[in-house]
Amino acid sequence: MKKDRKMAAVEDLAKRKTKASVELVSSDPEAAFWNAVCARDRTYEGKFYYSVATTGVYCRPTCAARRPNRRNVAFHASCEDAEKAGFRPCKRCKPNEPSLNERYAVKIDAACRLIEEAEEPPKLDELANSVDLSPYHFHRVFKAIAGVTPKAYAVAHRHKRVVQNLKSSGSVTEAMHAAGFNSSGRFYANSDEMLGMSPSDFRSGGTNADIRFAVGQCSLGAILVAASDKGIAAILLGEDPETLVHDLEDRFPNANLIGGDRSFEEVMAKVVGLVEAPEVGLDLPLDVRGTAFQHRVWQALREIPVGTTATYTEIAMKIGMPKAVRAVATACAANKIAVAIPCHRVVRNDGSLSGYRWGVERKRKLIEREADFESHWDVKR
Repeated sequence: MKKDRKMAAVEDLAKRKTKASVELVSSDPEAAFWNAVCARDRTYEGKFYYSVATTGVYCRPTCAARRPNRRNVAFHASCEDAEKAGFRPCKRCKPNEPSLNERYAVKIDAACRLIEEAEEPPKLDELANSVDLSPYHFHRVFKAIAGVTPKAYAVAHRHKRVVQNLKSSGSVTEAMHAAGFNSSGRFYANSDEMLGMSPSDFRSGGTNADIRFAVGQCSLGAILVAASDKGIAAILLGEDPETLVHDLEDRFPNANLIGGDRSFEEVMAKVVGLVEAPEVGLDLPLDVRGTAFQHRVWQALREIPVGTTATYTEIAMKIGMPKAVRAVATACAANKIAVAIPCHRVVRNDGSLSGYRWGVERKRKLIEREADFESHWDVKR
């Protein structure tokens, strides 16, 4: 009876396209770039460079030099473009050399390996000494690059082992101790953030978890959007709405799947808007669940600029693990949030399209759509 009600809701939603109209907003990249320069926004590192006509130099968006006059500033997609235009690299931020963040990333990756290989989380001083940084500086750099503190990273890695053990162990307690948690209080204090629900609910397939969802239509076919109380948990694409719902049910077989109501249509409209115009972005929180490694890969994917692609090798190098190309590909395949976490922008080393969870043809359409936006901006420039 429960499934019949859910499928009835799905069939009703699938018969009609999303009612809310999606306004395709044309972004102004130069305005965004100038705002990034003013804010010295690190998320734009490597996405563009800016030159100053009065000094003849070009810089990173994070350069600590005094802010130039806007009318003297031009933007460039690469160092090569800036140098072809007659500008020389800034001696302060050294845009044509590996960034400080990239050098730090190698150190932080080494520290992550120590954390993952240790039976007990290493102390802060030990980790800092291993990469030749002071404890204070190491803690600050680690959080800036990994997105979490060293302690939180260690907890997340142990949660990864818990997730694996919950599926095979006889009890939650057994899985907890096998993952290295000696204190149940410490484990339960952080488990909800990692699993999205209590460990016992996770082990039983999502019992008691409320997940709202709706199915609609977009230019790529059927689309399913699911959200927990934390944010968007899944964006699935396909041909058959019923198949998408089964995919959601397989992930949380015992969860309370609640068909989207009118209040959910605004969420649906924003997601459809993202699919139709990825350059607009998605102004909604994401409920991203995965291992520490997957989070690093997915964050790297979100930093690939609209209209460009990256190879699996480049992503592996970006996260400081050049030999983890296959693991990067596996993390891309595990992504459940299409477009918002743009695994479609990852291609093979020769530029050809590799497999895509929601079909290679959809991947091609998304890349072509974003390339059209980028070429439009190039013409404007």
